[in-house]
Amino acid sequence: MKSRSPFFRCRDFGRIESDLMADLTINRVESRILDVPLIRPHGFATTTSTVQHILLVSVHLDNGVTGYGEGVVPGGPWWGGESVETMKALVDGYLAPVLVGREVSELAGIMADLERVVARGRYAKAAVDVAMHDAWARALNVSVRDLLGGTVRTELDCTWALGVLPLEVAVEEIEERIATWGNRSFKLKMGAGEPAEDTRRVAELAREVGDRVSLRIDINARWDRLTALRYLPELADAGIELFEQPTPADDLETLREITRRTNVSVMADESVWTPAEALAVVKSQAADVIALKTTKHGGLLESKKIAAIAEAGGLACHGATSLEGPIGTAASLQFAASTKAVSYGTELFGPQLLKDTYVVQDIEYRDGLVIVPQGPGLGVELDMDKINFYTRN
Repeated sequence: MKSRSPFFRCRDFGRIESDLMADLTINRVESRILDVPLIRPHGFATTTSTVQHILLVSVHLDNGVTGYGEGVVPGGPWWGGESVETMKALVDGYLAPVLVGREVSELAGIMADLERVVARGRYAKAAVDVAMHDAWARALNVSVRDLLGGTVRTELDCTWALGVLPLEVAVEEIEERIATWGNRSFKLKMGAGEPAEDTRRVAELAREVGDRVSLRIDINARWDRLTALRYLPELADAGIELFEQPTPADDLETLREITRRTNVSVMADESVWTPAEALAVVKSQAADVIALKTTKHGGLLESKKIAAIAEAGGLACHGATSLEGPIGTAASLQFAASTKAVSYGTELFGPQLLKDTYVVQDIEYRDGLVIVPQGPGLGVELDMDKINFYTRN
């Protein structure tokens, strides 16, 4: 039997590729709000959460494939200016009409068009961006990280965030996390209390467990310059290894001063929402690390831009969290798996803070690591019974 010539093999490949790309038209976009309880209250600088509110967005293609994304703001609108209610209004009323009738492979063009329809609205746009990535990757039977450039790593360090907790409760939780999950890095929330007392609480915790674990703090931009310069040196002496956004987001000069005057790494979070803001931090030498939140930046495409700017400027990136559920966490893991610049580990622990899951197989955590899901799309499959149970009526 004659073998086919390269010409025919090339033609066959073109036909196969055409078949794979067929029916990629988006025929509808749906959203629903999930209210999922947490395993314990989680304290931020200004509020405490007992339930995580999640906007679940689904993008449906003509070929029957569905992709999912999550819109999640840590602790509600106080942090990012959006809520699940505002996200749903934006997705249903303004973003979805731009998607319907277009091929999901136009993803970059669609996201550009969304900028002309809705200013900012990054958390809502992130949910749409991720859902399109998931749908497109599933249609091609590849992982989302393949669409983003391929695999750099398959597992990442995972820091556990304690929130604002009394000393004895925090120590107990750290011991339990070490014994059960192998965590060796912990983040402590500050900024909710009086600075001197807050500092004393964290310093005491560092004396209790600091010789066995890495400790970092997040002040959520709540301290002014004088407060930061007064108390951060005490925290450095106590052994804290990272200061996350101690001062207001737009005050890069003070952030730079802290970075230069303390012998501790400084991470910018609230200061970096956009590629332009990432460039400003790099140019001003205001931080050592950038907290990358795929939700905060408006999705995976914009996050790639920020990671590239940080890498070019010599800054590390940290895979930060908005306390997403398993869908949003899987998206951030696919992103981190494909992005060399995410070299400062992650805190993508969101699913473990939820009291229940709504995917068939949980994301894997072990030995202080989080494992990147395998399989097409985001690598996770929804449990629709649980989705329906947690859907807000």
